[in-house]
Amino acid sequence: MSRTYEMLIVGAGVTGLTVAALLGQSKHSDRFDITVVDAGSRPHHDPDGDVALRVSAIAAGSAQLLDSIGAWQTICATRASPYESMRVWDESVEPDSLGALQFDAAEFAVPQLGFIVENALIQHALLRVLDKLDVTLVFDSKVDRLEADLVIGADGARSHVRDAFGIGTRDFPYGQTAFVTHLRPENPHRRTALQRFTTDGPLGMLPLIDGRVSIVWSIHDVLAERVQGASDDDLGEILSEASDYVLGRLEAAGPRGSFPLCARHATQYVMPGMALIGDAAHAIHPLAGQGANLGMQDAAKLAEVIDTALREGEHPGDRPVLRRYERARKGENATMLHFMTGLNKLFATDSAIVRELRVAGMRLFNYSGPIRDHAVKVALGMGQ
Repeated sequence: MSRTYEMLIVGAGVTGLTVAALLGQSKHSDRFDITVVDAGSRPHHDPDGDVALRVSAIAAGSAQLLDSIGAWQTICATRASPYESMRVWDESVEPDSLGALQFDAAEFAVPQLGFIVENALIQHALLRVLDKLDVTLVFDSKVDRLEADLVIGADGARSHVRDAFGIGTRDFPYGQTAFVTHLRPENPHRRTALQRFTTDGPLGMLPLIDGRVSIVWSIHDVLAERVQGASDDDLGEILSEASDYVLGRLEAAGPRGSFPLCARHATQYVMPGMALIGDAAHAIHPLAGQGANLGMQDAAKLAEVIDTALREGEHPGDRPVLRRYERARKGENATMLHFMTGLNKLFATDSAIVRELRVAGMRLFNYSGPIRDHAVKVALGMGQ
């Protein structure tokens, strides 16, 4: 008789629920005893309520993964905000100039570049899938004993699992705070994601399905306190100026929030009987919106490695097995982490010479052909 393995997944965020669904739908799912535990309450999403403050840019590849699980239909039937174009530019040039990066879905023969989706909606859709599977869900409960054939740490940047197993991290503080809110633009966003690099920090404007934009502005702490406490009129004016009125005047139209930014990378992803995924393994700057996508790629690779191990008669918690997952994901995540860190530093440098080099580099990238195509396909989750 084949042995049944206990799988304990700590953390019911997008990454943890994704790996739970993948394992629960595996051809070897009858050999798994899967439990998901989270210290918080079960995520709730109100389809008739306002768009939640926490949203993620979901790449085409991640949408395909969620579709394969059976969660994407629920997301699309509720509210996913597609974006078909992207503009990235330095504050020293115009957004439609040759010195700005411009990407359009039609150029890559896809209907859209990605979707802006509320985190709570993704969790809700995944939970609907898990409710139909043989997976135990435990909320409002902290894990005291990390005992299982395989413990999967999906419990975020301040991971209890990572600390309990004595795994250290390399931290790269940005000295920035991410300010987030929703704004209503004077002009239509035309399903375009916008990113303007200012000397105060990168300003991202993500299109929402109701015509508003979700703002992520990574700025120094003093300015973050100022915008957090500004009146609605002042906030609209500050962000209208920061965006160079690319969408006309912006009006405050939603709640506000902020969180400190720090890149963090675990020194190792696995130990015997334990694997880290998502923010528990790596946290990066939000300027490219890749955090959720990297976490889902972790989940998919770990589930694939476990499934292969079962097929080959191996123990899924053995370190040689888990090292296959680590080798596949750690280097790729490190590359993205350091690239985002370097990009943030490059655009934060207030030097005329560096500014000219930045703009020249963006212009060259626009005409780089295969290099540009490859970079965009990786960002879309459509190739390596």
